[in-house]
Amino acid sequence: MNLIDLTHTFDQEMPVYPGDPVPRFEQTAHLDQDGFNACCLCSGMHVGTHMDAPLHMIAGGKFACDVPTSQFFGRGRLIDARARAAVTLDLLRAAGVHSGDIVLVMTGWYKRFRDDAYYRDFPEVAPDFARELVSLGASIIGLDTPSPDRSPFEVHKILLAGQVLIIENLTNLEALVAVDNFDVVALPTKLQCEAAPVRVIARAHGM
Repeated sequence: MNLIDLTHTFDQEMPVYPGDPVPRFEQTAHLDQDGFNACCLCSGMHVGTHMDAPLHMIAGGKFACDVPTSQFFGRGRLIDARARAAVTLDLLRAAGVHSGDIVLVMTGWYKRFRDDAYYRDFPEVAPDFARELVSLGASIIGLDTPSPDRSPFEVHKILLAGQVLIIENLTNLEALVAVDNFDVVALPTKLQCEAAPVRVIARAHGM
């Protein structure tokens, strides 16, 4: 089985969206003193590779824990937007997306994950792209950027109102460039929250 991890490692120096709280790690037990190691983590939900559930932007929307688990598995479709200033509708029309697909948008922006510009200059998803993704019945959009858009978050609202989950801060999407056929597994922590950390794995076929 050819498995490709698309998830940033969560560590003590994770960058955060401007204005969000900085995660805090605390080691609460030490092997040499207590016979075991243990840590405590305090973090917002929108840090590192994470999934936005509908409640993030939609009144009465689902918590992360209430999204059907069937939505976390699907055929993957890769959209190459590396040369684009924005993710536009023409890219989607060429991708052959069908109902239930998990669409991964590769901009290459993940390479700036720990740079100051990462949260400032990222390419956005066009609203008509988002509306078409909803119309096609995609289950998830995953991005190697911190967000599909900026305030007032029109694209977030289009996607989440249409039950398309959003994964932000993916990494390593370029490992899929030469892969014609792959599935995606995106399992968020089962939290009664508007979002959750998620481990995202692509399973490539025919490599």
